[in-house]
Amino acid sequence: MAHEILKLNSVHKTAGYSHAAKVGNLLFISGQVALDIDGNVVGKGDITTQARQAFRNLKNILEEAGGSLDNIFKMTTLITHPDYLEGFRSARNEFLNEPFPANTLHVVQALVSADFLVEIEAIADLS
Repeated sequence: MAHEILKLNSVHKTAGYSHAAKVGNLLFISGQVALDIDGNVVGKGDITTQARQAFRNLKNILEEAGGSLDNIFKMTTLITHPDYLEGFRSARNEFLNEPFPANTLHVVQALVSADFLVEIEAIADLS
């Protein structure tokens, strides 16, 4: 089955990767971090603010692709400290409704920038 790399206007520009690829009705969304549409870091040192921005990016991508956050059925979340779990959950609860999508959570030493505390990728079904 052919895939389509989406060219998106609702999130920051990328270098060396794409925000989303569509295969049939499935949308595979690259890990989203706390970058606003202009590529500026949002919420330095604040996990909840950063998670909100990552979810905002996911929301923007999904809406531009014709869906919503309700279409997400699988996420992978990376946080840089176990103490950030509650801040991530707090932001998640603002954007997603129970029952929450399947999620794999990793605590990692670092993300691509020391400013990033969380990264969230998702798979959504747009059918």
